[in-house]
Amino acid sequence: MGNNLNNPVKYLKSIGEKRAIAFSHIGITCIKDLLFYFPFKHLDRSKLLTIEEVVHHVVQGYEGEVTVIGKVLESEKINYGKKSTFKVRFKSGDGMFDCVWFQGINYFSTLFKDNDIFAVSGKPVLTKYGNLQFVHPDYDRLNEKEEHEFLHTGKIIPLYRVPKELKTVNLGEYGLRNIIHSAVNLCVNELSETLPDNLIKKHQLLSVIQAVKNIHFPESIDLLTSAINRFKFEELFYLECLVALKRQNYKHNLKGISFRVSAEPIKKYLAALPFELTKAQLKVLSEIRKDMESPLPMNRLLQGDVGSGKTVVAVISMLIAVYNGYQAVLMAPTEILAQQHYKNIAKMLAPLNIDVNLLIGSQKKGERTEILNSIANGSTKILVGTHALIEDKVEFNKLGLVIIDEQHRFGVNQRSLLIDKGVTPDILVMSATPIPRTLSMTVYGDLDLSVIDELPIGRLTIKTHLRGDNTLPLIYDYIVENSKKGYQTFLVYPLVEDSEKLELKAAETYFAQLSSNELKDVRVALIHGKMNWKEKEEIMNRFADKEYDVLISTTVIEVGIDIPNANLMIINDSFRFGLSQLHQLRGRVGRSKIQSYCILIVGQDLLKNINRSTFNFDYLSKEQIEYKKTQIRLRSMVEFSSGFDLSEVDLKLRGPGDIFGTKQSGFPELKFADIVADMPLLIEAKEDAFNMITDDPKLMKESSKIVKNVLNTTYQKNLHYSNIA
Repeated sequence: MGNNLNNPVKYLKSIGEKRAIAFSHIGITCIKDLLFYFPFKHLDRSKLLTIEEVVHHVVQGYEGEVTVIGKVLESEKINYGKKSTFKVRFKSGDGMFDCVWFQGINYFSTLFKDNDIFAVSGKPVLTKYGNLQFVHPDYDRLNEKEEHEFLHTGKIIPLYRVPKELKTVNLGEYGLRNIIHSAVNLCVNELSETLPDNLIKKHQLLSVIQAVKNIHFPESIDLLTSAINRFKFEELFYLECLVALKRQNYKHNLKGISFRVSAEPIKKYLAALPFELTKAQLKVLSEIRKDMESPLPMNRLLQGDVGSGKTVVAVISMLIAVYNGYQAVLMAPTEILAQQHYKNIAKMLAPLNIDVNLLIGSQKKGERTEILNSIANGSTKILVGTHALIEDKVEFNKLGLVIIDEQHRFGVNQRSLLIDKGVTPDILVMSATPIPRTLSMTVYGDLDLSVIDELPIGRLTIKTHLRGDNTLPLIYDYIVENSKKGYQTFLVYPLVEDSEKLELKAAETYFAQLSSNELKDVRVALIHGKMNWKEKEEIMNRFADKEYDVLISTTVIEVGIDIPNANLMIINDSFRFGLSQLHQLRGRVGRSKIQSYCILIVGQDLLKNINRSTFNFDYLSKEQIEYKKTQIRLRSMVEFSSGFDLSEVDLKLRGPGDIFGTKQSGFPELKFADIVADMPLLIEAKEDAFNMITDDPKLMKESSKIVKNVLNTTYQKNLHYSNIA
């Protein structure tokens, strides 16, 4: 690597000390950082049309995007009653066109000054008056030199984000482009390759030097595409290397426990259950049994929809550990869920005389001390708890099995702290949030996968309905009738307290109103997150004992609560919830053989055109996109009962980002690749990465040196979780 790459940016022309400080605030300190500050998009001369050509395309039915260059003639804000529109008129050659915005008007009205030149990209339409118009287009301001270059040389112009830190030192789009152009010309050839030669040849990738050149200042659209593809492959390859290393480390570098599985106590436990296990549960138990008997450590992900019976599988796994003289621990994300697990497990195992204990943060000091002693001396065989389990004071006598429930709610560091309390314990992580194949291949690629894909025998599919908030009086009547039949209802609100800003129906406010008016003839209770766990426990116990007909709640009841007699879930302001959250809430009912219902309450406007919403978000403003996504979420809840189907919808709507806690996973965030759209590339990268790590686990071969160097520099923070030096 050449010396120039590590030189401070202040030595580049047009930067200096003051601007160097501004660059440092956005993470750019040396010239190499500047080379990897990539454009967010490019303007392509080949898409540039005259106004006459654009009009012709529209008349012919063309529905794609075009780019035109125009000079601002005038702008105006037009008021229609309570609504406003902002319109800018541009001159382009011998023609005119308009750009119109319906949202963010105050912001846009400050951007477009007379005689400024803009490149405008979007879907053109003709108004009823025959005017050419773009609605909420993309736009980029150009100076006269750039306009000339763009119009007459056929260049592809890179567009860079200019953060406020750079704007404060009078650095705009054109200035930043010039600085990066200088850096590329001066130093790009000094870059060292970051992918092995065999992979570059195999996939016909650009070298890192060619890729950096062509992502900044592409010679053609084809080379720009190749540059982007190179960086997509690179980040997917290194992501999969981290996954492969993590799996290799746990499966081959660590010695596990070979549990002996005794059938008699498990048969005794199963015989006491009031139901038979499903075929899916038996299949999963067979997979877990083989793992626990093996001398290699178990590292398994158990997926199952809400109500599919994961807890029973977890208890049997715990029994295997306990009957081998080991302790088992289950960590849950909330105190109310930990309490629920503790009660269920203690009840299930009461006939077997196994000591089960609970450890949560809100217990009194004396009680905690007693529990900590029982954990340390080994008398506690099964421990259930929350984050309190990972505290330094918690010492196990002989920990052999770690089970993590709703594991996407825990950071990778929290999971590691619990696992480290044993000597290579077997690990079972459980999720009621189904994970699409694309995500399970990446974030969870180091885990073996088991799936419970059927509900217990006799369970009926929950019927889900969308209703406007104008139907609430009828719904309250239905709740009363439901109570008279002996059934119970959950009534969920998004917030605990009133918020004038959000104008939400708050649980406390509506509890007071409904219990003295619409629901005065039934027994109503309130539960929310600000209560301590003992208050919550008491209310949940009384609700389970049928002392209440209706439980008004916030999302504190989202996971783990099991009330078989509850058959009605009403979710108010359902547009405020994510898809996974809605599905989890729905799963609180339908836990017996009676027909259950989930009613999603929304504003009347959301119900309009809800069945016609598609995944096409082109040419929509951010507000319009969010509105459309909300419609799709709500419609999907009615269409799909399976969490696996909903997870695919959620992945399309939100992307892989943080749906299942990927940002807590210890893996890097993707900047180029989309693991949904780039699935074929992901499969290739995974195969290459796993083959390399299997063949050369320590990356000692000459062909692996580049990979090892990149992992130890660029991915050092992520590498920590793979335990590789």
